Formats: sequence, C-alpha cells, structure tokens
Amino acid sequence: MAAIAERAGVAAGTLYRHFPSKAELFVEVFRDVCEREIAAATRAAAAADSAADKLDAVLANFARRALANPVQAWALIAEPVDPAIEQVRIDYRRTYTRDVERLLRAAIRQGDAPPQQTAITAAALVGAGNEVLAGPLSPLARRGAHDDEAAIATLRLLCRRAAGIA
Repeated sequence: MAAIAERAGVAAGTLYRHFPSKAELFVEVFRDVCEREIAAATRAAAAADSAADKLDAVLANFARRALANPVQAWALIAEPVDPAIEQVRIDYRRTYTRDVERLLRAAIRQGDAPPQQTAITAAALVGAGNEVLAGPLSPLARRGAHDDEAAIATLRLLCRRAAGIA
C-alpha cells in the first residue's frame, strides 16, 4: 500500500481512508478494469453490422486486447486471486457471457445461427476464449512464441462453428 500511495503521489493514510485494505483496493481496480473491457466489447459490437458479425467482433476484440496487454489479461482471466477479487471476476464473466448470449439470440432471430440453448453456447464461447488465451497470456509463456493473429483467427472460426454460424 505504501508503494502504491507513493506512486499515486498521496500519503498512505489517504489511501487507507478510501481503501481500508489492499484487497479492497484491488477489488476496485479489478472492477474498473472489467468495466473498461465490457465497454470495449460494446464498442466492438456497435461497429459491426449483423448480429453474427457483432458476436465475432466482440470475441475477436476480447482476444486482441488480451494479447496486447498480457499481464492485465492474465489477472482478469486466470491469476490466482483473493476470494473478493474472484467474486468480481465471476461477476465480470457473467456480464460478458450475458452480452454474448444476447448477441447469439439476435443471430438466431436474424437466421444467422440455428436454434440452441444460448446460455450454454455463450458460456462455452467465453470459456473457449479464456482457455485459448490462457497459454499465451501465462507469465510462463515465451513472448513471441505464438502467432497472435493465427490464434485469433482460429478462435473466431471455432466460435462461429460452435454457434452454428456460417
């Protein structure tokens, strides 16, 4: 906390007034980062035309942003964390999955995807994205040892096939 306060240019006591513990500070930081990621996904969806393209854009955007910032993405996806932070991670994943499910339902309505249990498919798509990225994002991974664009293209294809989108 002292190092964080110093870097922020405030006294440690000031930091403790707003965040009584390191865990509470980290929860707030984690929540803020998650909100930015949801906003980025929303912008990616808005830039696409059809519901299927919106779904594709959201998943590709998530992967691209994660691979561009591996330390942050690892923390959001897989790093062992305090239970309070894990709850924020679970909430974020639920929100992201609901957004993917909403896009998937729209793709079904537009005839771009076959009828399916959208909650299950959405959870599988989000899980696939997390799993595909976990290896390259790991602190143990050798940077540059993988082709980011190939991974994103494969993830996009996998997700389209899993959702039944041509």
